[in-house]
Amino acid sequence: MNKRKYRLQRRADGMAQTRRRIAQAAVELHASIGPVAATITAIAQRAGVQRHTVYSHFPDEHSLFRACVTHGLSLWPLPDPSRWQEIGNPQRRLATALDELYGYFERTEPMWTNVSRDLPALPALAKANAPVFAHWGAMRRALLSGWQTRGRRSRALDAVIGHFLAFATWRSFARDEGLPRQEVVAVAVAAVRGVRGRATTK
Repeated sequence: MNKRKYRLQRRADGMAQTRRRIAQAAVELHASIGPVAATITAIAQRAGVQRHTVYSHFPDEHSLFRACVTHGLSLWPLPDPSRWQEIGNPQRRLATALDELYGYFERTEPMWTNVSRDLPALPALAKANAPVFAHWGAMRRALLSGWQTRGRRSRALDAVIGHFLAFATWRSFARDEGLPRQEVVAVAVAAVRGVRGRATTK
């Protein structure tokens, strides 16, 4: 490699490192104080750069939030619904999936609390989280299959499963009511079985 190519490579590596440092700083602030309070000044200070450096890498809110989502998912990968689909029994699949998801919520609670609170105020954040929303749809579809319901009961089953996939639902049971993870999972499975049972006995 000649000197010019070496300098260009070092510059590119330095820029990539700075970009990662800014994204990491933003993610840390989102988890501690929330996206709304995480100003460009605060992010720059935490990353050890100037404000103009943040803007040079992320010229708008959407590009910064998109980098935060990507970095956050690399730190805390979402549960993989394709593995759940390998479980043939839908009730066991649901219990396994929710146990895994609720463990994920326990590990990422500060981030989810702040992002959920601030999401309505930040359209760019909602747009950047489109891959997360799509992933939730895949999880929901994986858990809906195999229950042998139709029509209104199928829609009710979908609604109940969607309810128990929500962070707010887990937080209500686990934090507000103080239920341990396995009990929250048991409540969810019982609720889904109730909807499915009414479908088969009517």
